[in-house]
Amino acid sequence: MSDDPQFRAQRRRENAAAPRERAPGEWPSRREFLKRVGAVALAAGSTGVLWRALYDPDGERGKPQMPVVRLKSYRVEPPPGAKVLGIARGNNLEAMLKMAIGAIGGIEHYIRPGDVVLIKPNVAFDRSPKLGATTNPELLSALIRLVRAAGAAEVRVADNPIESPENCFAKTGIAAAARAAGAKLFLPAPASFEMLEVPGAKLIARWPFFYRPFRGVTKVIGTAPIKDHNLCHASMATKNWYGLLGGRRNQFHQDIHNIIADLALMMAPTFVVLDGIRILMKNGPTGGDLSDVVEGRTVIAATDQLAADAFGYSELLGRKGDLPQYLYTARDRGLGTPDWRNVARQEEQVG
Repeated sequence: MSDDPQFRAQRRRENAAAPRERAPGEWPSRREFLKRVGAVALAAGSTGVLWRALYDPDGERGKPQMPVVRLKSYRVEPPPGAKVLGIARGNNLEAMLKMAIGAIGGIEHYIRPGDVVLIKPNVAFDRSPKLGATTNPELLSALIRLVRAAGAAEVRVADNPIESPENCFAKTGIAAAARAAGAKLFLPAPASFEMLEVPGAKLIARWPFFYRPFRGVTKVIGTAPIKDHNLCHASMATKNWYGLLGGRRNQFHQDIHNIIADLALMMAPTFVVLDGIRILMKNGPTGGDLSDVVEGRTVIAATDQLAADAFGYSELLGRKGDLPQYLYTARDRGLGTPDWRNVARQEEQVG
């Protein structure tokens, strides 16, 4: 019987259909694995559920799994008698910056010997600094020198531009200014991003973030230009943190006011510096025409970024009426006050 061709063919079919017993530690065959996957998918009810269960346990379908991190608060309690806003007008950037920061408590109060300080300028576009779309490199240089003089062990400058990082840092003058003043430059790379958790955020409760330059940082300062923005009306200190997000962040343009309010929740800086030296009055945020820019000759330091933005919007952009909605949304979350007229402030003409 065993030599019968029909019998042998039947046995081969039975052996092929029967599961083979694997040796200890042996991986299943591809066919067996696919059968098991199909069975699990059927039990789960859909292949989408299966994919999330096997490869994306946090439900972030389609996003690479990154280490999850959180930012600490970098805020320092101001000294007694310090102002919320320091406003300096003039032509001498070094003197203006010292006056503005002096009004909010002085650089030595916020920066201590041994601190590792990250400064976040706006380097979003491949533009000359004359066009007012990015942070003034001379102001950045003055700020770096001031921070180093206060005893900082290291100063870092970082941003994730919208356009080519190398071109943006070069054309804006930020790269040369940072290096000349003794800061370490951080440009984005794929390995620079980690998944940031922002509890309470509406849009970025978990989102890729340019985290590498933040490792070991003890203080954070934002320095942003005051400029028009075609979606949110104005881009200033709070909007500046947008440049630290990774991923497909352009989708947030559809809900611009909520994302900026989320940014105020995401980042509690040591203080911010608003660059009102040259102000892009229209056609922002990119600009491109010198006729859109006016001389502002103003520097603002603040421990409340909402108050700084409200001042910049009303007094330097000269916008009347209601403030941008994101300032009210952030206020309602308890993240500061846009009522700049009722906060302690000091304003001086310098130089």
